[in-house]
Amino acid sequence: MRIRLDIAYDGTHFRGWARQPTLRTVQGTLEAALARIVGSDVRFVVAGRTDAGVHAQGQVAHVDLTETQWARIEARQGRAPQDPAGSIAGRMRGVLGAYSDVTVTRSAQAPEGFDARFSAVWRRYRYRLADQVAGFDPLRRHDTTAVRGRLDEQAMDAAAQSLIGLHDFASYCKPRDEATTIRTLLDYRWVRDADGVLIAEVKADAFCHSMVRALVGGCVAVGEGRLDVADLVVLRDAVTRTSEFKVLAARGLTLMEVGYPADDLLAARAEQTRARRDSTSD
Repeated sequence: MRIRLDIAYDGTHFRGWARQPTLRTVQGTLEAALARIVGSDVRFVVAGRTDAGVHAQGQVAHVDLTETQWARIEARQGRAPQDPAGSIAGRMRGVLGAYSDVTVTRSAQAPEGFDARFSAVWRRYRYRLADQVAGFDPLRRHDTTAVRGRLDEQAMDAAAQSLIGLHDFASYCKPRDEATTIRTLLDYRWVRDADGVLIAEVKADAFCHSMVRALVGGCVAVGEGRLDVADLVVLRDAVTRTSEFKVLAARGLTLMEVGYPADDLLAARAEQTRARRDSTSD
């Protein structure tokens, strides 16, 4: 039985998503919670492995339960007519405890062919940045990065939109052996909200390691006047990791949403993605 889980978390006190021995991670915490419910170990597959300090509002994962584990879920239904798969989210929230920094917002039996990672067609992130216009809000210190001075949001937005498209983003990624850095950046925009906070919306078919925070860092350099709008394209097309700008802090970054095709296209999308990743050793 494959279960889809919709997940949200404050990444401040996690060492990223991926399970690591002796370290507190989102995956490790969630797997331990579900294991208590089903009575044995489980393993999650996630849409996007976020780094240490990165948050999520719309993370998606799936887990495959054995017949024995599923029987344990069904056995706990009692007399109340309830969807067993849908009850998992509530039970996990009970194990995680009140005011937990990670929660499961929804659980459901996954459609046929669904794969949280390979069926996804896009991921959307948001980055919050406060310059002197917004000032420092201590209540948002965990999800907003603060910078000095005033940034030119119009120049930042122009620079962001110039990067959209299918490109090799090696200049904006932390390299990993035998991993492709070719991505399709579907949308990238900057606006100020009502409080003066700079908000970036970044959407792509997938992201390589530290890509969003590097894209943000490039635009901040433009906003500060240290780089011109056109420089970001030049740096991108150089396809070489650059030191012309800083990679911004993880605290400002949140995974907002993961997009999937219609249910009847899920299996085909997963097969297509696996084939592409295998051909590029990603």
